[in-house]
Amino acid sequence: MGHLDHAAYGWLTPVLSYVMASIGAALGLRCTVRALAATGPSRRNWLVTAASAIGTGIWTMHFVAMLGFHVTGTEIHYNVPLTILSLLVAMIVVGAGVFAVGYGKDRGRALVLGGLTTGLGVASMHYLGMAALRLHGGISYAPLTVGLSVAIAVVAATAALWAALNIKSPVAVAVASLVMGAAVSSMHYTGMFAVAVHVTPSDQALPGATAMQFIFPLAVGLGSYLFITSAFVALSPTADERAASASASASASASASASAVGRPGERSAPAR
Repeated sequence: MGHLDHAAYGWLTPVLSYVMASIGAALGLRCTVRALAATGPSRRNWLVTAASAIGTGIWTMHFVAMLGFHVTGTEIHYNVPLTILSLLVAMIVVGAGVFAVGYGKDRGRALVLGGLTTGLGVASMHYLGMAALRLHGGISYAPLTVGLSVAIAVVAATAALWAALNIKSPVAVAVASLVMGAAVSSMHYTGMFAVAVHVTPSDQALPGATAMQFIFPLAVGLGSYLFITSAFVALSPTADERAASASASASASASASASAVGRPGERSAPAR
């Protein structure tokens, strides 16, 4: 059995992966809050952004953490199509959960359905990403630990969606995002502790791409997307801010009209 190292670069990958998960959660929660205050196409657009943010954050968290995963006696490569599929699964399934909450009439039932769907999406992304691993040997899992990781994912997703429905202030959303990031990271490392690798030494070249060839550039690109989108959301006015701006404009217009009516009429002096 190969010796597993889940943090080959020390605290760098766990801390960085936690930061990415928290940023994705914060952005997703803020977008969901915006969506619930919007109507029509605007609500749909905010929910799509929320799903892409949460899905991207979770995926980036997983594969940044995987940069620190080493197994003695074998290299590790990644199947590129499966890895990309895991990203799409994360976005699509998380999107289904977010839309269930965003458009659900019964908030309680929508929360349960959305939390279950999103949690299973997170777990599916994780284990599909693990299925993309290529190494000399075989991978097995401890079923009870796998079950625990799935349960953590469902609970974390439900808690995040509850926060989106009930927490509005930016500070509270930030705290909820830190908790969500910790929960997602816990799910990941719980799932990784379920892994056992049986190494079969071989000189044969592994198929797929190394982490530095594929995972690292993609993670950097997605991380940049999260930062840019966060800046966009932070600079975009909220519904309350738009309403206040419209009210101020209406008040200024009314004041100008009243002032014009109140002034005596200005007439031209009669010609002499």
